[in-house]
Amino acid sequence: MTVATLYGGLKDLTKTPQIKNQERAIVVGVGLKADPLIEIKENLLELEELVGAAGGEIVGSLIQILPAWNPATLIGTGKVQEIADMAREAQASVIVVDHQLTGVQTRNLEQVVQARVIDRNQLILDIFARRAQTFEGKLQVELAQLLDQMPRMVDAWMGSLSRQGGGIGTRGPGETALESDRRRIRERVSQIKKKLEQVRKNRSQYRQSRKRQEVPSFALIGYTNSGKSSLLNRLTGAQVLVKNQVFATLDPTTRKVFLPDGPPAVVTDTVGFIRKLPTQLIEAFKATLEESAEADVLLHVIDLSSPNMLRQIEVVENLIQEFNWQDKKILHIFNKVDIASVEKQFKVNHYPRVFISAHTGQGIETLKSTLVEMIQDLHTTVELYFPRNAEHKIYDLNREAKVIKRETATEGTVCSAQMTPALIAKWREYLVK
Repeated sequence: MTVATLYGGLKDLTKTPQIKNQERAIVVGVGLKADPLIEIKENLLELEELVGAAGGEIVGSLIQILPAWNPATLIGTGKVQEIADMAREAQASVIVVDHQLTGVQTRNLEQVVQARVIDRNQLILDIFARRAQTFEGKLQVELAQLLDQMPRMVDAWMGSLSRQGGGIGTRGPGETALESDRRRIRERVSQIKKKLEQVRKNRSQYRQSRKRQEVPSFALIGYTNSGKSSLLNRLTGAQVLVKNQVFATLDPTTRKVFLPDGPPAVVTDTVGFIRKLPTQLIEAFKATLEESAEADVLLHVIDLSSPNMLRQIEVVENLIQEFNWQDKKILHIFNKVDIASVEKQFKVNHYPRVFISAHTGQGIETLKSTLVEMIQDLHTTVELYFPRNAEHKIYDLNREAKVIKRETATEGTVCSAQMTPALIAKWREYLVK
């Protein structure tokens, strides 16, 4: 296998789809005997959905459970031959394996099945490459693909060139070409990281500006295709793209939301989560994930109609732990009540929670009231006293905090206001001790 086949050139990496539209695909579910069978089946069904999102057509699927992974082909040799026969009969041109493959495993599988072989990570990255629209999104996807591609290239080079023989003139050129390509990848990765670091700094400046102005912030998180973008549109009147497909949203979108009897706030829609989220994506999307990390409250949107709802909740909660977000305030929003059975509502025990339909608007007013309550929980009610010569400052106080009571005293005015710790520190000289 040549480098061009494996690598395809740095500049064109994100432009070459792993699966072409209407390409015939066979999906392969794999697991160890220690893994629950139902989980392996659920992963395979999700893989089929991902192939559909990439434009492929499923023409076959199979599962193999192993006592241990095969270092050469991941799965057993008998199953590899079965896949080859199925691919030939179904005229499949791509095999998608629900597990990460090394470059050597991919090469060995392709030699037997006579079709292109990709794994779950490559499929997800392919979908991200198709969805990326902005400059930042394309950079993030390219970085993730390069990070994913690097070990695969090394494996393939080591297997195809360095082991050709020990004679004169065979070993040196292989190692030279490998080092050359690895250097090109490292240089490109370094360039992208510098550009994304500038994006991260810009985002950080916007967040600091909002914090100085004491604007509460919410971040929509959740499993992919749970309805986060639909909810953002419903809450803010935004025109964000909404599609019934996985990873329809890649780039974070922040919009202002006006809540009843509450201060203006902002809501950010972010990329959805999924099982076995490639570590390369987490690394590449750090700037995006920071939008959620810095939010005052996380809004965990859950698809109440999904048959795998509890498993999806578990995946998101595990990622929350991985990202160290567990200390943040979280509101569980069970979406799609309009198409979910009523019994499903009694099967959940996550609090605080609300049940809504972003599509019909059901429960949205209850959600907004709950968001106001959560904002109030972020604030402390304090009393401030303004003498006559400082009463003009009450106007500034009204702009920065919610004044809930105002009483005229003999020589000044007493105000009760809800304030954050930062505002309390700012107005400490007027606090009533």
